[in-house]
Amino acid sequence: MGIYIIIGLITLGIGGVVFAVALIVMGDDDKLGDRLSTLTRNGGRGSSALEEGPSSILRSPLDEAPEGIEQSLGGLVNYFNLKKFIQQSGVNITISKFLTITMALAGGAAFLGFFLSPRWWLGIVAAMMVAPLPYMWVWWCRKRRLGKFASQLPNALDLMSQALRAGQSLPAGIQLVGQQVDEPLGPEFGLAYEQQNLGSSVTDSLETMCERVPDLDLRFFATAVMLQRQTGGDLAEILDKISKLIRERFQIKGMIQALTGEGRMSGLVLLGLPPFLLAVMFKLNYEYVMKLFTEPLGHQMLAFGFVMQIVGALWIKKIIEIKV
Repeated sequence: MGIYIIIGLITLGIGGVVFAVALIVMGDDDKLGDRLSTLTRNGGRGSSALEEGPSSILRSPLDEAPEGIEQSLGGLVNYFNLKKFIQQSGVNITISKFLTITMALAGGAAFLGFFLSPRWWLGIVAAMMVAPLPYMWVWWCRKRRLGKFASQLPNALDLMSQALRAGQSLPAGIQLVGQQVDEPLGPEFGLAYEQQNLGSSVTDSLETMCERVPDLDLRFFATAVMLQRQTGGDLAEILDKISKLIRERFQIKGMIQALTGEGRMSGLVLLGLPPFLLAVMFKLNYEYVMKLFTEPLGHQMLAFGFVMQIVGALWIKKIIEIKV
């Protein structure tokens, strides 16, 4: 009878992992996209930015109401600002699904670790190691999306500058960028243009876009536009200078990456060596290593080593990270 219970719990754990993967693969149904697109086109001049991304703030009041687990963990969600974090990543997933995936993976790992090993604490360790994976995945998608946005911005500013020199207005230049530039920058500028169609001013739409996309260069652009509209000046020339400044910053960042490559590699080796040696010692002398987990002094040594690993990682990051 015991073996059947173990098999059933293992199956439940594997089912939780499969359920989490299925939620990742499935996308959200966009039931209001056509209606919102019709409302925001302003005589057929609007773009399709509202249909392309889940991060539309115009769609949020209609189809992103808190539900289920999101309501239960509302304080935690608001504290970590998960909604904006997921929107900035461009991942087509709701907060409820994100939290469900996290708990399903943690529960599946806990079941597998608990019933596949005679040591109960391995289940807790497995759950703690697996639970951050969805957050790390969203963080990686966010970092990649923001990096691509930053690389697209100089070309977008050049396009706006050319449109202004051709006699177009600033909103028309924003619309042109939204139509001509790919994801993620194009839909964001298209959304800013759609907000102007709905009655928002240019400065307000740019300010909202800066809140959606935490990019320093975009903040420079928005600030320059706001100042130009208050004091006057040649906006096309200002955009050219900002574009040139951004490209020069990218060049300096590339040089810094090349010069700090040795330090980053050394940091990876030094941070990865202790866990690797621990795994090797587990294989070579299991009883000797288990004293770290069974003796009080071993617990103190593990805690001290873990803290020093974190301090070393932060110290190395401080050395090799140079802000431009």
